[in-house]
Amino acid sequence: MKFRPSKVLRKLRAGEVVSCFNAHFDAQVTDIAGMYGFDCLWLDNEHLASDYPAMRAHIWAAKSHDMDVMVRVPRGSYSDYIKPLELDAAGIMVPHVMGVGDARKVIRMTRFHPTGRRPLDGGNADGAYATLELSEYLSQANKERFVVLQIEDPEPLDEIDAIAALDGVDMLFFGPADFSHAIGAPGDWDHPSLIEARKIVAEAAARHGKFAGIPGSTDNMDELVDLGYRFIALGADVVAVGQYCKRIMEDFNSQTNG
Repeated sequence: MKFRPSKVLRKLRAGEVVSCFNAHFDAQVTDIAGMYGFDCLWLDNEHLASDYPAMRAHIWAAKSHDMDVMVRVPRGSYSDYIKPLELDAAGIMVPHVMGVGDARKVIRMTRFHPTGRRPLDGGNADGAYATLELSEYLSQANKERFVVLQIEDPEPLDEIDAIAALDGVDMLFFGPADFSHAIGAPGDWDHPSLIEARKIVAEAAARHGKFAGIPGSTDNMDELVDLGYRFIALGADVVAVGQYCKRIMEDFNSQTNG
C-alpha cells in the first residue's frame, strides 16, 4: 500500500493554479464538484455543524474523483486538528492565526517528527489502516498533507515573515471578510489596509517558498494570480443554490404577476 498523494500539492509544486469549491451541504455536492473537475473541496468545520461521519462521506466522494479535501478546523484541541487528517483529508486550514507563537503551536500539533509532535495513530484511512510502515507513514504525511494558516487579522502582519518561514507551513490563506471586520470596515473590499494586507501575505509566502491562497472568482482570478496567489477558492454551493432560487422566483413572479 502507498500513501495517497495530494493533488493540490502536486499542482502547486508544479507552479499551477488550484481551484477550490466550498461545500455547506452534503457529500453529493462534493461528488458534483469532483465530476466537473475542481481540484479541492473546502469543508468548513469552523462555522458549520458538520460531524465526522459527514466529513468522511465528503472525503470518500472527493477521493473517487482524485479531488482533495481541505477542512477548515475549529480552534480547539489537537484532536480537532488531526481527526480530519486521519480521515484522509488532504489538508487542514487553521483560522485566525494571530502570530508566530500561535503558528508554532499549530505545527507542533499537526506535523510528525522531526517537524512536530502530532499524536500518532496509523490505523485510520490516512495510514491505509495500519498497512503502512511507520517511518513511511510519518514521512509521507509530512510531505503529502498540507497545513494552511489563515491570516485574517491585522495582528499577525507584524510577524508575517516569521510565520511564513516556519517549517511545516505550506500555505498562507488571506481571509478578506474577517480582515475587513477586524479593521472596522466590514465588507469594504477596496479598503487600502485590506488591499495592502492582501499583497503583504502573498509576498511573504513567496519570499519563503510557501503558497498563497485566497477566496476569489473567475472575474478577478487573473489579478489574484498576478499578486502571487495560486490557490483560489472560487465558489460555494450555498451561494449557487441561493442565486438559482432567486432567479427562478423572479421569473415565476414576473410571469404570474405580469
